[in-house]
Amino acid sequence: MSTILQIALVLLASPLLPGVITRTKARVAGRSGPPILQVYFDIAKLLRKGTVLSSTTTWLFLAGPAIAVIVPLLASLLLPLAGAQAPIAFAGDLIVFVYLFALSRFFTTAAALDTGSAFEGMGAARELTFASLAEPALFFGLLALARISHTLTLSSLLTVGRAQWQHASAALVLIIASWFIVLLAENSRVPFDDPNTHLELTMIHEVMVLDHSGPPLGLILYGSAMKLFVFSVLIVDVMLPRTGTPIVDAAATLAAVLAVGVVIGLIESAMARLRLVRVPQLLITASLVAGFAVVLVLR
Repeated sequence: MSTILQIALVLLASPLLPGVITRTKARVAGRSGPPILQVYFDIAKLLRKGTVLSSTTTWLFLAGPAIAVIVPLLASLLLPLAGAQAPIAFAGDLIVFVYLFALSRFFTTAAALDTGSAFEGMGAARELTFASLAEPALFFGLLALARISHTLTLSSLLTVGRAQWQHASAALVLIIASWFIVLLAENSRVPFDDPNTHLELTMIHEVMVLDHSGPPLGLILYGSAMKLFVFSVLIVDVMLPRTGTPIVDAAATLAAVLAVGVVIGLIESAMARLRLVRVPQLLITASLVAGFAVVLVLR
């Protein structure tokens, strides 16, 4: 029951998160903005359209969008969304979680390079560079949580109780702050990238999908929403207590994830994207913050 509820939550609620972010930005700017369900409409419209394929592309071009949807769904099964235990849990699954997204990144960048476009190759290079700087922050945070919980199982590691908060509150706050920066970087949000820009020279994620159209582009849009949802759940799991009741935990998780969307919208309304030379500095800072959390729990 909890597994079905968790899968349904990820599949159905993920496109709602970008809508919340967009609506928050519109409200801050004094506009009504698009409907909160606009991403659902966009995905449905793209799935009804035809696909234009270049004669230079191979199977990798279509594999990228498919993997971009499959990987977040698989990764979500390693997280406790609707209960205290994830549907898939085993010792060392935290490494699988991280490298599932590395697999998705490989296929999406390979799909971009498969077009032979210089612009998409530039975006792929930036994507891989920033990801390599974000991974240490993610691993340091997981290492600190493993030390706090004395387990290597992701679902147990993320279930932080009152005793852990009292004992290691400073380290947990640092982990959440570091992972929030990773969330913004991994999902190409401001200040790392602007999902609304259309200038190829400054784009990262958007420039990688310029040649996709129709259903593949719809899958990319859906996969991006699912990835943002899963990374938000990763942060929310550290903060939320678990009741063990699937419906209650799922509702609390969804509400907390949408609250994260509001925070993202406020951040994007308050600041502009960074210059590309500044992005590595912020990612290195996130790694140092997470590394300091490790130091705090080892003392």
